[in-house]
Amino acid sequence: MKKVLILTYYWPPAGGAGVQRWLKFVKYMYLFGWEPIVYTAENGEMPVIDKSLEKDIPSGTVVLRQPIWEPYSVYKKFIGRKKEDKINASFLSENKKDGITQKISVWIRGNFFIPDARKYWIKPSIRFLSDYIEKNNIQHVISSGPPHSMHMIAKGLKRQFAELKWLADFRDPWTNIDFYEKLMLSSWADKQHHAQELSVLTQADAVISVGYAMNEEFKLMYVNSGGKKTEKFSVITNGFDEADVYQGPLQKDSSFSIAHIGTLVKDRNPDVLWRVLGDLVKTDSEFKNQLEIKLVGKIDIFVKEEIEKYGLSRFVNKIDYLPHDEVIKEQQKSSVLLLLVNNTKNAKGILTGKFFEYMAAGAPIIAIGPVDGDLAKIMESSNCGLISDFADERSLKENILNCFKGITESSNKSEIARYSRKALTEDLCHLLDNL
Repeated sequence: MKKVLILTYYWPPAGGAGVQRWLKFVKYMYLFGWEPIVYTAENGEMPVIDKSLEKDIPSGTVVLRQPIWEPYSVYKKFIGRKKEDKINASFLSENKKDGITQKISVWIRGNFFIPDARKYWIKPSIRFLSDYIEKNNIQHVISSGPPHSMHMIAKGLKRQFAELKWLADFRDPWTNIDFYEKLMLSSWADKQHHAQELSVLTQADAVISVGYAMNEEFKLMYVNSGGKKTEKFSVITNGFDEADVYQGPLQKDSSFSIAHIGTLVKDRNPDVLWRVLGDLVKTDSEFKNQLEIKLVGKIDIFVKEEIEKYGLSRFVNKIDYLPHDEVIKEQQKSSVLLLLVNNTKNAKGILTGKFFEYMAAGAPIIAIGPVDGDLAKIMESSNCGLISDFADERSLKENILNCFKGITESSNKSEIARYSRKALTEDLCHLLDNL
């Protein structure tokens, strides 16, 4: 077994999308000759807790937990939140619109906490892990961001151990992430973010991204800076775990349930969907009697107001956060699975982990996003659903009615199988072998 040190802030008992990718890689790496050692925060600020995920951690896996100081206690006090309140990701506001204190705190976060609020964990982590690497003969390290402080830890370790092979994994973009402009950065802070991002792309021995557009953006940054070895950039998407698919008897929803799983933020709000559904319930009595809008997860107050505006509140079944194994069942029970891409400048490159679990669930997917993006290409090759552009009401209405009437094609199961977590872990381990 070759050892690899994995730096990931998100790890069980934390829940949510950020945990899944490396939890599943760790689960299957042993099959391909690699022993993962996980380094994570002992007391990190986690939006949700999901202890059901702990069952996927292989017995005997070494998990190194170190305490972290984050400025969230000061932040909560400043904006009038309770100490025990959870901090939502992606600028989600569930109960009220952002006030002046929230805007000030965002400005402070963007301009003084670079690359992110975990910056004070970088130096202590380098000190702790340098000793561990030396004593345990570690020759490979993987950093997963965001938070991108994980990459800065790996960069510090690479500086101390020149022979250490470093793979940087990007689950989301850095300076091209959809909310980057909302950070209200000064020109100095913007340069710092770009410089740190480029240092990771330049100094890592390999860089993997979850999507093709993101991978091309990173390669372009690297080449424009004078970099030559573009073969070190590659894509390993997210996927689904075949072991998670529920195999027992499962009663499908009696309604025509359109289910969205996960956080629904303002930039992901599907105004075109609410308009189309609002029109259908007014003009089609059969559709109206069958419709259920199943929303599992947190919802921004802006989205709630949009739903009310189109007269759809009575059709909404709001379900709070569910453990991952229960989420899988909800997906398989639903009539249609709704996939929403943030309507932002990097929309073509957004390829969420949720999409691959949707594929495995077997229900048809209705997506709203760029019809020429990464998502659309995989949907077409796998034949797992239908996609409409952000403002294409006609196409979306047709797609919804086709699903309502049962006019859907069979998915391409062999293509979908390419995205199993086990197959993707094999790709990752081949990459490590080649390093």
